[in-house]
Amino acid sequence: QVQLVESGGGLVQPGGSLRLSCAATGSILRIDVMGWYRQAPGKQRELVAVISRDGTTNYAVSVKGRFTISSDSAKKMVSLQMNSLKPEDTAVYYCKLRHPGPDLWGQGTEVTVSS
Repeated sequence: QVQLVESGGGLVQPGGSLRLSCAATGSILRIDVMGWYRQAPGKQRELVAVISRDGTTNYAVSVKGRFTISSDSAKKMVSLQMNSLKPEDTAVYYCKLRHPGPDLWGQGTEVTVSS
């Protein structure tokens, strides 16, 4: 059974940086898209950044220029480098993997940006 394991969340001051990582365990026929979503308290889950198998990336407007998504298909990993963090980036961040089967979600990792 395939699972996504996230790491890297935590507490950081405004202007600081964090790096999130997500690794898929188990056998996967093909990875089509990997990405990060986030959900702040009282808000809906939203897309942060995604990267396709061909390397195409897409970012939310609010994070463009500050966040960078990267992936290693051979290792079945996706990372999110977050720089210049703002209090409004505070949320639970979820990794998502799209493959020929049902979409997979990680358990979430909490990011808190506060002084």
